[in-house]
Amino acid sequence: MDKRWINELEGIILDMDGVLWKGSQPLVDLPAVFSLIEERGWNVLGMTNNSTRTPTHYLSKLDSFGVELENWQVINSSETTAYYLKKKFPQGGGVYMIGERGLRTALKDQGFFLVEEREKREPLAVVAGMDRNLTYKKIEKAARFIREGIPFLGTNPDKTYPTPEGLAPGAGVVLAAIEAASGVHPLVMGKPQQRMYKVALDRLSCSPEKSLVVGDRLETDILGAQNAGCRSALVLSGVTSKEDLRNWKRAPDLVGEDVLTLFTSLLHDE
Repeated sequence: MDKRWINELEGIILDMDGVLWKGSQPLVDLPAVFSLIEERGWNVLGMTNNSTRTPTHYLSKLDSFGVELENWQVINSSETTAYYLKKKFPQGGGVYMIGERGLRTALKDQGFFLVEEREKREPLAVVAGMDRNLTYKKIEKAARFIREGIPFLGTNPDKTYPTPEGLAPGAGVVLAAIEAASGVHPLVMGKPQQRMYKVALDRLSCSPEKSLVVGDRLETDILGAQNAGCRSALVLSGVTSKEDLRNWKRAPDLVGEDVLTLFTSLLHDE
């Protein structure tokens, strides 16, 4: 494979869960990974579909693993969702949210308040993401709003996410429940849709063809990168197996066992 494009790279977009860590455990020597990236002078950004945490949480987590990044270098699907709503409703307002702290914080930071289950007022939108305290009542309330014509936004479609104990149900399970109850498919903000990639590329001041997206999930990370016109690299340290890769129609540009192996071989074999 012709790898001359590597010399033209300017930006690296790293998925985090399943690429940099699983749960509270780093998957590789993360300072070594970021040293390799810095050695080449590439800008780098962490991008995750996980809507439950804030960017500050991820920055602190990286710091605990010996990697220091700035605020602009982390983005998640909650931020992307809040940015979208701010453009659509610049005056802010109430939203009905199913989600956790990361989504709640992102919405409030953009001037939105939460319409509670017992309130009768109509929200501007129903926004749903991963919610480990999901209840029947939450689904019922969301579905009622959506059937009345309120827009339905989903942070991300991931059906599972990797943990040290194995795969756990993800935001896609929540979205599927609400869709089944309402009959309406959500407008998804996170990967593989293009909105978060555009935000990331803007922050990196990088064109798609000069960026490399590294992820562990074919149907979100890799598909999204390919649709955005970015180069893509799959690592096998998360949810995707070699068998999954063999059945994928459009191969990523690079494949590695893990992110450290990927960058080590990429820089030494170019």
